[in-house]
Amino acid sequence: MHDRCLPDPSGPALQARARHVLQQHWSDDRGYCLPHPGVYPHLWLWDSCFHAIIWAALNDRRAGSELDAVLAGQLPGGMVPHMRYAGASDTWLGPLQATSSITQPPMFGHAARVLTDHGMRPGDGTLARAKRGLDWLWEQRRTDRGLIYVVHPWEAGNDHGQRWDDWGAPGRSPADYSRPARTAWNKDRMRDVEFADDGSARWSSTFVVCPAAFNAYVADNMIELAALLDDQELAGRGRAIAAAMDNELWNPGEGLWSDLPVVGGGSSARLPVSDGVMGALVTADQEKATTALRQLDDPNRFGAQFGPANMVRTHPSYDPQTYWRGPTWPPLNYLFWRAQRRWGLTAAATDNARRTAAGAQRAGWAEYWNPEDGTGLGAAPQSWTGLAALMARPDTRP
Repeated sequence: MHDRCLPDPSGPALQARARHVLQQHWSDDRGYCLPHPGVYPHLWLWDSCFHAIIWAALNDRRAGSELDAVLAGQLPGGMVPHMRYAGASDTWLGPLQATSSITQPPMFGHAARVLTDHGMRPGDGTLARAKRGLDWLWEQRRTDRGLIYVVHPWEAGNDHGQRWDDWGAPGRSPADYSRPARTAWNKDRMRDVEFADDGSARWSSTFVVCPAAFNAYVADNMIELAALLDDQELAGRGRAIAAAMDNELWNPGEGLWSDLPVVGGGSSARLPVSDGVMGALVTADQEKATTALRQLDDPNRFGAQFGPANMVRTHPSYDPQTYWRGPTWPPLNYLFWRAQRRWGLTAAATDNARRTAAGAQRAGWAEYWNPEDGTGLGAAPQSWTGLAALMARPDTRP
């Protein structure tokens, strides 16, 4: 790749920008940041966990408030909803009035560890709620193969990706894809979801899958939280999920971890998306980890000028301009950066941080961007893009 156009990011300038955006999006009344006040006026689970991480890196005590706000929506059975509504909302995300009934990547274990590293250890009640949230996933969302499943694309994070095409989603080719049509299809999938007595989603008649990245996120957050609590059982659960991923999800043909359909789906679950790298966060297999991580820099795979593409760049469905079908995403880059550092790929991690910082600047602090030219996409400015500032700091622990 040619990177002569990439600036040398200024750590202090990036941190100042991150702080400015968080402050502009902060709500004193609610105790959390809006991802973007116009486009995203509610609380989203993994967004706010990333906000807490950024606040902590900026040595701002609002980190604790942000994490508490995430867990304040926890349902009686333990599930942490993917949304807390800020005001009135229709209930097409489930039967509940104040929150959604589905979940999202549980980044609260990692967030708690980052806060603790910055001298802001969450209180016992917060840590207990975080553990209950992870316990719920283990107890209520685990298959007999030892993997965690989701019941809706929104739970996985990557909700419009090509990987869901074989569940009947519209727009299988770049020419046919329509974001409104795919969003309507996602809404329709909520009709197929079954709910427990407390309103939490438990199953779907048409869409159940064990996503590689979601399993990696659950395992990683279990291991991170277990270290804070000195909880060997929780750590063992995280390692068990990681081992199940290696046994059940590793795709040697792609050198990635792939999704496993349970209800519905087909071969699209094995498409080469960058989510398939996330197993490197938790696997004990160095060969698998480095095989996957090195693809982030390979121009014939995910390696692009302004950060890893979300789909292999040579794949026919790769579209660098379209939501979750090719662009680079700052939260994913942050998690790749953590995995690169975990496996001693220091130069690759530094380059990832530099490209992410350059992309954030070129994109106007956008929600996501075109990895080829840095064109900003989605909402701008977006709060979670402050992760670029954290990655640019050489003293940051992964």
